[in-house]
Amino acid sequence: MTSREIRQAFLDYFKSKGHQIVPSAPVVVKNDPTLMFTNAGMNQFKDLFLGEAAIKYPRVADTQRCLRVSGKHNDLEEVGIDTYHHTLFEMLGNWSFGDYFKKEAIAWAWELLTEVFKLDKDRLYVTIFEGDAAEGLERDMEAYDFWKELIAEDRILLGNKKDNFWEMGDMGPCGPCSEIHYDMRPDSERAVVAGQQLVNADDPQVIEIWNLVFMQFNRLKDGSLVQLPAKHVDTGMGFERLVRCIQGKSSNYDTDVFQPLIQFIAEKSGIVYGADEKTDIAMRVLSDHIRAVSFAIADGQLPSNNKAGYVIRRILRRAVRYAYTFLNFKTPFIHELVPVLAQQFKGVFDELYQQQDFVEKVVLEEEVSFLRTLTAGIQRFENYIETNSNIDGNFAFELFDTFGFPIDLTELLAREKGLSVDMDGFQKALTAQKERSRAATAIDTGDWVLVNEDQESEFVGYDQLTSQTEILKYRKVSAKGKEQYQLVLAETPFYAEGGGQVGDTGYLRSLESNEKVAIVDTKKENGLFIHYMDQLPTSLEGGFEAVVNVAKRKDTEANHSATHLMHAALKQVLGEHVNQKGSLVSPDVLRFDFSHFSKLSYEEIKQIEDIVNAKIRENILLKEERNVPYQKAIESGVTALFGEKYGDHVRVITFDDAYSKELCGGTHVKGTGEIGFFKIMSESAVAAGVRRIEAITGTKAAQVIREYFELMGNFKELLNNPKDFVSALSKVIDENHSLKKEIENYIKEKSQGLMNDLKSKLEQIDGVNYLATVVELPNADAVKTLAYTLKGAVDNLFLVLGADFDGKPSLTVMISDGLAKEKGYHAGNIVRELAKEIQGGGGGQPFFATAGGKDAKGLEKAIAKAREFVK
Repeated sequence: MTSREIRQAFLDYFKSKGHQIVPSAPVVVKNDPTLMFTNAGMNQFKDLFLGEAAIKYPRVADTQRCLRVSGKHNDLEEVGIDTYHHTLFEMLGNWSFGDYFKKEAIAWAWELLTEVFKLDKDRLYVTIFEGDAAEGLERDMEAYDFWKELIAEDRILLGNKKDNFWEMGDMGPCGPCSEIHYDMRPDSERAVVAGQQLVNADDPQVIEIWNLVFMQFNRLKDGSLVQLPAKHVDTGMGFERLVRCIQGKSSNYDTDVFQPLIQFIAEKSGIVYGADEKTDIAMRVLSDHIRAVSFAIADGQLPSNNKAGYVIRRILRRAVRYAYTFLNFKTPFIHELVPVLAQQFKGVFDELYQQQDFVEKVVLEEEVSFLRTLTAGIQRFENYIETNSNIDGNFAFELFDTFGFPIDLTELLAREKGLSVDMDGFQKALTAQKERSRAATAIDTGDWVLVNEDQESEFVGYDQLTSQTEILKYRKVSAKGKEQYQLVLAETPFYAEGGGQVGDTGYLRSLESNEKVAIVDTKKENGLFIHYMDQLPTSLEGGFEAVVNVAKRKDTEANHSATHLMHAALKQVLGEHVNQKGSLVSPDVLRFDFSHFSKLSYEEIKQIEDIVNAKIRENILLKEERNVPYQKAIESGVTALFGEKYGDHVRVITFDDAYSKELCGGTHVKGTGEIGFFKIMSESAVAAGVRRIEAITGTKAAQVIREYFELMGNFKELLNNPKDFVSALSKVIDENHSLKKEIENYIKEKSQGLMNDLKSKLEQIDGVNYLATVVELPNADAVKTLAYTLKGAVDNLFLVLGADFDGKPSLTVMISDGLAKEKGYHAGNIVRELAKEIQGGGGGQPFFATAGGKDAKGLEKAIAKAREFVK
């Protein structure tokens, strides 16, 4: 079977068992502060496990693209070294939300593997949770009893808590799991060592392929476990490993999942895959990393220097390093893999195929940039070893952190020079950095405290800005030393941050005591609307009135609707290739990132503004459609954003069917006339192929226009209110240039005369032409010019010039180069000492230095003191 056939067979099987097949979520996570990337198939269903969203389908199956770059067996620096770990991988999964449990999950897994995929039953082993006395957890005999009906009991192995008790995190749903392992060793090896001994022993040929998790507990903050109200099944099967088993390969990279990429790399490099371990590793790294980078970019995460963007940049740079070092690609190459990958996943994950050109451009620009950095890093290494016999750990970490060198590359460069690397020092620096990073992002979250019966919270903010409500639950959180509270309300008009729009603020008023407590932000976490407060109401019981800050909401809505109008105008002016890549919608400004490969001209910006303002003047009424079937919305021509996870039903925002029609969950004006006026304030580059526009509307636009006209009025008044302002201003500028020229000529003449006068005052002291005096010149540049002129005209010069610029004393020291070397004079040290007399400081080079100060009365003392340095 091909990988495509295997994937489809999995989905078809579970569809036949009553499962709803759902699309993969984007690999870039939104609305979950605990994750940067989707790292497991269950991520998109987290709110269902937590009971924070309604269950639409009790049975679900999918293939989910996942990204892992840290954690168990997934150190980025190890990917490509072995044959079965990856950064990006597909996870095939089936879920039950309070429906079937262990019996069906086990039976279906066995049937699919042995009857549909025809895997050898004699090569299969399963594990069950052995229990944990310290936690009061018993052995999972229920799973054991179901398994022994299908497989010999000596193939049912006991697993410890580390391997066979799955937890979402330090808190949250968890439960025992049952892993399925496959022994791919040749019969000759299997006859010598039984597979039971190699399960979970990191043998590259005895691998876990499927994990069946039975969620039945919830872990509280104090570490205790309580039973979940409903039991769930969460399974995850590594697609690449499964394909390897079915296709009978000894490596994931030998399957048709990776071979198209590897053979392309081999052809372009002229190196045969399988000929050398080092080049094989490099080809595996490239074929793996391009998948992670490409899908992350397609899902909206551009490479950058922080957070998720830094992870993507680091993965790409690791690929570039291997291509450069082991495959001799000294010019950009990795971007050429994008079309191969896009074609391979066409019809599976079309997001990449639809954005192929954009992703390729971003990767190319990153390659170009890093190849320059790589060259600089190698030069830094070469310079370092000129004066060092071994590689210090801190220097190795500098190469890693600043230049993106993996430690193995530094070790390779060191070995070639017969040097060693201080690995203990490197690990110490690396650990310190990780601890700093963890401390900077650490969030201490308490358990939810129920106030009223836990029920689904309802958002009513599309239709009203106040609502009668009650507090369902709250918890205390602490981050960076600041404590806050998070509340969930039964009914809320507060829009939670999402889709680029900032969260609402306002207040909560007790209907009993009339006490008002500010709501400082609103965010969405796993589908739950969470209200942030610096303090809790005195009493949490009883009814409350939730009130949104109306002015802030209205200004934000104006900017959000203007963003939709501008998006349509961009497509109209620049072309249909324009797609949103990010946005910020706040009360004061809208920021919009979009795919485009060149700077916008003045005419293009003007045209975009004119189109948007024309639509504002038309006062187009908002057409809002809720709960529209996703497929129906797409077929109607609506604009959907890459990297967004849409549900089965969506909300469609339309301003004129023929102009702007987008899927959107944000809030909007009722008619475009409410926007008032639209003005682009700046246009700039964000990344390769991504431009950014910042614009203002409504209240802010009116304020800026008012300030602009006041400023222009002041300018005109200064010019005596000319009829032709531009001509009058040009005349002033020309006159200013002319006067500056006259002043410069005057200073030159005065300096020349002064130079002749100073030369006559030179004093010979032990072969040194010495002069220290106060001069009258208008600025520091004139003094500097005079000093350099004297240096060029007088040999063995030791010159100290003092000056007073409107009460601000200045000192300049100039020493001939030869004199500085022979006598050991250092102008920087001398001027620092002299500056003490004028209550100042300064510095500079051995032959030239300057200082400034506060006390002009001390100039004469400083000049007199200068003679001491010559003696």
